Amino acid sequence: MECLKGKSAYAGVALGKIAVLSKQDYVIKRKKIDSPEHELERIEKAKEKSLEQLQALYDRAVVEVGEANATIFEVHQMMLEDDDFNEEIENIIRTEMVNAEYAVAKAGDDFSQMFASMDDEYMKARATDVKDISERLVRNLYGKEDNDLNYSEPVIVVADDLSPSETVQMDKNKILAFVTVHGSTNSHTAILARMMNIPALVSTPLNLDELKSGMEAVVDGFTGEVYINPTEEVKNQALEKIQKEKEKQELLLTLKGKENVTKSGKEIKIYANIGSVSDVGYVLTNDAGGIGLFRSEFLYIGRNDLPSEEEQFTAYKQTAQMMAGKKVIIRTLDIGADKQADYLELGEEENPALGYRAIRICLSQPEIFKVQLRAILRASVYGNISVMYPMIISVEEVLKIKEIMAEVKAELTEQGMPFKDIEEGIMIETPAAAMISDELAELVDFFSVGTNDLTQYTLAIDRQNQKLDPFYNAHHKAVLKFIKMAADNAHKAGKWIGICGELGADLTLTKTFVEMGIDELSVSPSMVLKVRKAVRDLD
Repeated sequence: MECLKGKSAYAGVALGKIAVLSKQDYVIKRKKIDSPEHELERIEKAKEKSLEQLQALYDRAVVEVGEANATIFEVHQMMLEDDDFNEEIENIIRTEMVNAEYAVAKAGDDFSQMFASMDDEYMKARATDVKDISERLVRNLYGKEDNDLNYSEPVIVVADDLSPSETVQMDKNKILAFVTVHGSTNSHTAILARMMNIPALVSTPLNLDELKSGMEAVVDGFTGEVYINPTEEVKNQALEKIQKEKEKQELLLTLKGKENVTKSGKEIKIYANIGSVSDVGYVLTNDAGGIGLFRSEFLYIGRNDLPSEEEQFTAYKQTAQMMAGKKVIIRTLDIGADKQADYLELGEEENPALGYRAIRICLSQPEIFKVQLRAILRASVYGNISVMYPMIISVEEVLKIKEIMAEVKAELTEQGMPFKDIEEGIMIETPAAAMISDELAELVDFFSVGTNDLTQYTLAIDRQNQKLDPFYNAHHKAVLKFIKMAADNAHKAGKWIGICGELGADLTLTKTFVEMGIDELSVSPSMVLKVRKAVRDLD
């Protein structure tokens, strides 16, 4: 028996045979060419075939995993048409006089490395998408077909990494677990695993050359371990855990439609965090009471220019309509630090986490801010929309925001465009905001605590620096005291307060937050029912 430690992307236990997913069976060689035009024509034909395949994958995904999760293939089609990506391929062919296969692979590697080097986990996960589309193009240039991913029996899929197009082709009833050598907890594999409620490990040091399909394995998503050729004892322990998890899941499903009320009668709102309209289906499936954090910056990332007012309006409107009257809290542009958009030309900074980001960009470039506020206000008539502002440190910032909001409302009124007077809140994610939360509470309708940044700034620890993991303590007394201070000051002013950071889903702190008086917890959709259970179990 061999035991390997990975990083858990979704908890759970699986026992079964493994299916090793082999990668490309061809070697990309660099060849000199005589005609760049001929190679570019080949790429166009390969691109046409790739687009047809992606459309077919989208159609299949809509049926298999729902429209919200199928949008990844629309994104892949857009990436195939991306000007920067195609220009680099053409540039490599023309300047180096090399074959199309090599140029596509090199451009794919370059773009993939660019995404992988970003600190933001969501953007890191896009590296897999780039590799997927470049490998698809190369396969079509070589005339190769996709892998056969229809398994005859339930299996534990083991791979170097898994792309969205690979996972969607699998028969979901035949997948027990995913284990990959690479990948992140925000990869499509992890997202799909959470949706399917199956265990998944990433960053696992597997030697794929030594593994054979048909070998037995146990995957433990709770401990982050995979056992190859497990002993009878390990298999029996796994079967016990599987039965217990099945019973727990059945109990959780009975909580759908139930209230988030403690045994003593205190109600807590439980909302969900999303990054795009495509996540709304997952919010509804998990019975969240609303959306506590719409990360609007993902409308700005992975493109060559600013999203227009109409684009943003459409996204916010669709979200509000799909939520059918449930609250949707949109966080205004929180870009900078680990989330970059080249077209904004924010420049290099020695310490970006403490730099030009979030509300600082919006107040410095109000023309960008106003477009987003117009879109949010226009969408407000289609549902129950609120707005909140990130990275606040002063009363003066809030007053300036109110001034800009008043200007936008006046413009819309003059143009005869309808809108609602929506709730406006701020993020408590800096020690400064927590310390003056008594003054800030008088100016806004609610607070939402961003625990990730609040912990980072309180402890003076870069949360992206793995060397500092031993020193990083999200349960630090100072962090909890700041949250309690903000909660007390919000309530004194008659305002409500929520938590939308990672700690909101920390079940070991649910009791603490309820005792503090936290009114709302916004978590990833897959955690909604688990947090509901934790709340309902409180006496």
